[in-house]
Amino acid sequence: MTHEDYERAGLDGHLAPGTTPALLLVDPARAYVDADCPLHAGVEPAVEAMRALLAAARGARIRVVVTRVRLRPDGADGGVFFRKVPALRAFAEGSPYGDFIDGLAPAADELTVTKQYPSAFFGTSLAACLTADRVDTLLIGGLTTSGCVRATALDAMQHGFVPVVVEEAVGDRDPDVHAANLFDIRHKIGEVWPMGRAMEYLDAYPDGMGGRS
Repeated sequence: MTHEDYERAGLDGHLAPGTTPALLLVDPARAYVDADCPLHAGVEPAVEAMRALLAAARGARIRVVVTRVRLRPDGADGGVFFRKVPALRAFAEGSPYGDFIDGLAPAADELTVTKQYPSAFFGTSLAACLTADRVDTLLIGGLTTSGCVRATALDAMQHGFVPVVVEEAVGDRDPDVHAANLFDIRHKIGEVWPMGRAMEYLDAYPDGMGGRS
């Protein structure tokens, strides 16, 4: 189907960003860029875009949240997800593949969310923390588009946050899967913005009007 088909079906709504955005980087883990790891996904361009997006968010002084996956060595806290995806052993405690990619680790005053499942919201305090900060909009980058990014964008919408996935700042191992998931997110879940629009939005963000002090 095409965009026109979806629009004729009524899947053509748009969400306007609110007044208090935050940046959410989903699982920028070494596993996805280390060729020795089974989860290596060839997403280096997305990593570079994430670094630029993170720098812009810090410049705008908005809340920054970075997620990571940490599992027990036996995977017991990963439940059915761990049984379905054995490659998640890469995120077992002590594995270097679960470490943050260089340049994408959260700063001391930024929020780190540790999770065991695809969505950054499932089983975590993320929604409560964002609500306490009066955040209403999430700029989302991370890895991978079809997995944890999509799950997080869906849960963001379901928790009442406007999800804005930054197109160049997310990546997947298969470009067709990546494109299909962005298409679906755009029509059913939230907004998908090109990097340029996200950077302009952050450049114009009025520090002091919902920004962090």
